[in-house]
Amino acid sequence: MKVLIIDDSNTIRRSAEIFLKQGGHEVMLAEDGFDALAKISDFHPDLIFCDILMPRLDGYQTCAIIKRNEKFSTTPVIMLSSKDGVFDKARGRMVGSQEYLTKPFTKDQLLQTVRDFTGQAN
Repeated sequence: MKVLIIDDSNTIRRSAEIFLKQGGHEVMLAEDGFDALAKISDFHPDLIFCDILMPRLDGYQTCAIIKRNEKFSTTPVIMLSSKDGVFDKARGRMVGSQEYLTKPFTKDQLLQTVRDFTGQAN
């Protein structure tokens, strides 16, 4: 399973990377939307975690751009945010995100979300 983590927080990126690698997944990290868009075509992730609040290109814009590319239109995008608001979840769905994970997340929450979208058994 190839997973792309887009987050401007080095701590969040590294935590997610450690958790996912422990779960047996291949991980690519991106520090913002522009970085992600530069890497996505070469990496071809099966699943994308995308922070909402990032400089330059926010998570909603990044998700919308990814979803407009027909190569990645069916790739699940899970929004990451420290806010757990109804508005944020609804806006995420409007740009094509499939799920919303509140930070800080645990290893179990992260790996369960991956399993939910890949059909992997526990």
